[in-house]
Amino acid sequence: MRVIAGTAKGRRLATPKSHAIRPVLDQVKESIFNILFNVEGLHILDLFAGTGAMGIEGLSRGGADAVFVDSSKEASRLIKKNLEMCGFAHCSKVLEMTAVKAVAILEKQGRPFDLIFVDPPYEQHFIKKTMEKLSRSNLLNENTIIVSEHHPKEPIPPIEGLILTDERKYGQTVVSFLCRQKK
Repeated sequence: MRVIAGTAKGRRLATPKSHAIRPVLDQVKESIFNILFNVEGLHILDLFAGTGAMGIEGLSRGGADAVFVDSSKEASRLIKKNLEMCGFAHCSKVLEMTAVKAVAILEKQGRPFDLIFVDPPYEQHFIKKTMEKLSRSNLLNENTIIVSEHHPKEPIPPIEGLILTDERKYGQTVVSFLCRQKK
């Protein structure tokens, strides 16, 4: 697993020793960033961050800063190690807690994010709960893009306040792009 483009291009990222963390495949990550195209200056939130690969790719491509959230000690350790190796520790924060708890804490800070990655463990019913929490939060601005990776057997149901704008399938991964519903 490596950083594909930007200032940290080619850097290999530390990977998990256990199978509890499912790193994003480079092909999927590259496809997502080809669709997003320009992430320069964006404030990034990486929920269920695992190794931090998505948020780190965003920072490498010019993202302003990133918050990484994962409840696993191993994941938090990997994210911090990868941020140090890529030179992004100064513009990032790692929160070792559940995504729902992190959303509640970040809401109190009142700063929205421009790009939010959501990649929960497959088929464990996190996707709907997380998306509903995000849709009701103040973490979204008018232009926020949510990118979610999930299993085909766990599609994103209609969520009040969010619109599905695109969806792509890559093997056993579905990537959904959502935005806030315009009022």
